[in-house]
Amino acid sequence: VPTDLADLGISDGLIAVVKQDCPACQLVVPVFEQLAKEPGLTVYSQDDPGFPTEADWVVDDTDLTVSWHLGLDAVPTLVRIEGGTEVARTTGWDRDAWHDLTGQTALGPDLPAFKPG
Repeated sequence: VPTDLADLGISDGLIAVVKQDCPACQLVVPVFEQLAKEPGLTVYSQDDPGFPTEADWVVDDTDLTVSWHLGLDAVPTLVRIEGGTEVARTTGWDRDAWHDLTGQTALGPDLPAFKPG
């Protein structure tokens, strides 16, 4: 069992955990596409390695290794990692929380401000 996220090869950046069978996850697909334009985003998909898209920043987590390690109880979850350690987390879609966590203020301009996971 990994002792920290660095043991999973996650040292710095943003990680998101999603599943296709999740309305809030479906809602935020455009946000992931925005975030993926810059390096440092990895999306772990719990139920479909092709969701939200076939891309090198989407990783199969159908065995739930990363989800278990993070102690997730809901998706989507967005986590900021620095030096292999979680420093911030938000669950569900909350535009203000995602802005604070990512440092990007133009995320999801056409989405509702909030949707629980």
